[in-house]
Amino acid sequence: MKRSTLFALLFALLLFFFTLYVLLDAFVIPRAYETAPSETEAETEAETEAETDAETEAETAPVPHEPVITATSYDDGVLSIHLTVYRRYSTTIHVAEVITSDVSRLKTALAQNTYGKNITQKTSVIAAENGAILAINGDYYGARNKGYVIRGGVLYRRTRNSADTEDLVIWEDGRMDIVREGDYTAAELLELGAKEVLSFGPGLISDGRIIADSDSEVKREKSSNPRTAIAMIEPGHYLFVVADGRTAENEGLSTYELAEFLLSLGAVEAYNLDGGGSSTMVFNGQVVNVPTANGKKITERSISDIVYFGS
Repeated sequence: MKRSTLFALLFALLLFFFTLYVLLDAFVIPRAYETAPSETEAETEAETEAETDAETEAETAPVPHEPVITATSYDDGVLSIHLTVYRRYSTTIHVAEVITSDVSRLKTALAQNTYGKNITQKTSVIAAENGAILAINGDYYGARNKGYVIRGGVLYRRTRNSADTEDLVIWEDGRMDIVREGDYTAAELLELGAKEVLSFGPGLISDGRIIADSDSEVKREKSSNPRTAIAMIEPGHYLFVVADGRTAENEGLSTYELAEFLLSLGAVEAYNLDGGGSSTMVFNGQVVNVPTANGKKITERSISDIVYFGS
């Protein structure tokens, strides 16, 4: 074999294995960066910082009772959840209306309780491990290297995606706002009281007005797809929404259609989360929608995080 041919063969092999490693590193090889604090640790820290306030609030706060649970509802006196199925835009839309007097029961959780790359679990598995009563998939932060990540008051990623990236901020008092990453650093949001920051988008509704633009949406947003969204009617009154799609039975929604639908339900703030095959809603341990990918029904896609209501 000629030396030039041998060198060419070796170079081709090196290029192949390097490319394979890059692909595996990007999409397969898990890398754990940080373990999320347990719920007990987070609660202990919060109680230490504001013990007096907590005791005062506890004296007047409603006391949960034994939950009353049906196939479509949950009520324990503090947290009330009601599931409704709508049919709009040739699509089945699952809506969970949540009313709670304790906004701390709105939470997020990471797959395997770990912040990292390619660390994933199914929505139902993360929900079960965290005692979630109701859960939807989050922003799948692990599929990207940029975009703010704050979970449970902990800042995990401060790298900005772009100045125009719209994030959802859930504040400690239960309010929701849509902000541009160019207007705040992640550290500033944390200092202002952000409990959760989700970076996917786009924003759908802000201050009671649709901000999803039907004329300038990029192809991914304008096309009809399975969708997941979270919305606020007022602090303590929320909507979790999952729309099926990409099948003969369900066309799916554009982000503008999703915004129109949420506005009709009274949402004043609404945000689009990861959709497509990730779109999943879990209630009392059961997946209530029909996850699909490439036009085919699937069990569930493994993702990196959820948003949920717990005990």
